[in-house]
Amino acid sequence: MGNDGPTLLRTPMFPPLFLGLDLSTQQLKAVLIAEDASVVHESAVHFDNDLPKYNTVNGAIQGPLDGEVTSPVAMWLDAIDLLMERMKSAGVDFSAIAAISGAGQQHGSVYWSADAETLLSSLDAKLPLREQLAPNAFSIQRAPIWQDSSTTEDCRALEDVIGGPQILADLSGSRAYERFTGSQISKIRRLDAAAYAATSRISLVSSFIPSLFLGHIAPIEVSDASGMNLMNVLSCKWDHRLLEACGGPELRVKLGPEPVPGGTSLGKISEWWLKRWGFSPECIVAPFTGDNPATVVSLSAPGDALLSLGTSTTLLLSIPPADTPPKRFTTSHLLSHPTTLDAQIAMLCYKNGALAREQIRDRFCEGDWDRFNTDVESTPAGNNGYMGLYFPLPEIIPPNVVGDFFYKVEDNASITPVENIPNDAHPRAILESQFLSIRSRIAAILPPHAPHLHRLVVAGGSSSNDTIRQLAADLFDMKVYVSGTKQAAGMGGALLAKYAWWRAAQGDTGTFEEMTGGEVGELKCVAEPRPEMTKVYDELVGVYQLCEEEAVKR
Repeated sequence: MGNDGPTLLRTPMFPPLFLGLDLSTQQLKAVLIAEDASVVHESAVHFDNDLPKYNTVNGAIQGPLDGEVTSPVAMWLDAIDLLMERMKSAGVDFSAIAAISGAGQQHGSVYWSADAETLLSSLDAKLPLREQLAPNAFSIQRAPIWQDSSTTEDCRALEDVIGGPQILADLSGSRAYERFTGSQISKIRRLDAAAYAATSRISLVSSFIPSLFLGHIAPIEVSDASGMNLMNVLSCKWDHRLLEACGGPELRVKLGPEPVPGGTSLGKISEWWLKRWGFSPECIVAPFTGDNPATVVSLSAPGDALLSLGTSTTLLLSIPPADTPPKRFTTSHLLSHPTTLDAQIAMLCYKNGALAREQIRDRFCEGDWDRFNTDVESTPAGNNGYMGLYFPLPEIIPPNVVGDFFYKVEDNASITPVENIPNDAHPRAILESQFLSIRSRIAAILPPHAPHLHRLVVAGGSSSNDTIRQLAADLFDMKVYVSGTKQAAGMGGALLAKYAWWRAAQGDTGTFEEMTGGEVGELKCVAEPRPEMTKVYDELVGVYQLCEEEAVKR
């Protein structure tokens, strides 16, 4: 199956194109850019709709254990083949692609068998990936993903061994979180020793994909590695104590070499891709990073806050180089930067993001976003004194809280728990509580004397909602901007691909900022704060904290 379809986009390798892939929870997406970073092509495969035989719901499968959530690795292989078919049908000339990078949903992990390297290096161009790799290339067929919360026992054991959550956070960038790879490995080792023993290598989702392109297992990238509780977040090296605690002395071998930075060339694309799809033998494969760091790469500049409103809700802030991590990181994360090793990214991540907002839309607005927006706009800032906290899944911040909690606020000073709130108050309540939780934590993230954040860049599915954008501007007291592409993680991956190609042409030197000239992609201002609204929210930050504290105690 060669690339004999129509060639509509570019002549081979001139001018070059750069491919960014994003394997997220619900979809596999492709963003193809030209050298000037303009988008040439976008494609996607939706797991539930396009691959229904895997019986996923929102890309995932609930396991038999309480809180266990996985995705079939075979489904991801099928998605890659289907995506290539769609790109080819759209006229993409694969031989024009000079480099490939991308993003994977953070914290997901893939477990390779002892046969994996042999199978990867001997792929038959006449056969698709799944037929050759699943199940024999994997010791575990379903990958634990970021929604998994079944490892509480392993998290507490890790914190106990290291000396407590704050010491672990200072060392690895985060306290022990259930979805992080270290605790997932610990659980597998504890409950399925045979599968752990049969595992020759462990990848993140982000290193799983380039392994397919290289024909051998790729190293893990530094920024995504810092979401594992296994790497020293300042040195960007595996930490012996963390490895020993989670996986025993054999874990270092299973993880492979030390993490690698973005913009590194991992090698040229393997022969299977040349013969089956017509890629150039000169195409570079660069490390893939996590979806959140990739979004930072594509959208952020110093002084920006980046709010991703996807399946999860995530705030990302770039932090300049420092000798020690910020304190109070037991409620947030510190990630290594994908292109600047002595800088970090601070992250607040909430499991109950878009899915929770969609549940409110479905329960109280008959599944209609227009009605949801109308309910928000017909109620004032502060929601007539009603506050609602919604955690349909065990939350990350605050940890492990589940359920709905409702309050009546009196004089912005006291709260009274109530059984429920008016139906038309729920849409504004979920937006205000989600955003107030973030705002209440921003001050603890920023280093002392940090400049005021002046721009809020929003991404993800809900970023197209005008009502949500305006409420964010009012509540955070920042102008809100959106990017020209909705595929921020895929765009970040494409830029990382270009960065690896650009550095290789310069003798493996040069910074990402030198390549971009310090500019981010085209941003458009879509909402400005209204001072009278912001004043209301200034007074509600402390009230929200009271509500959250009460909910945690229940």
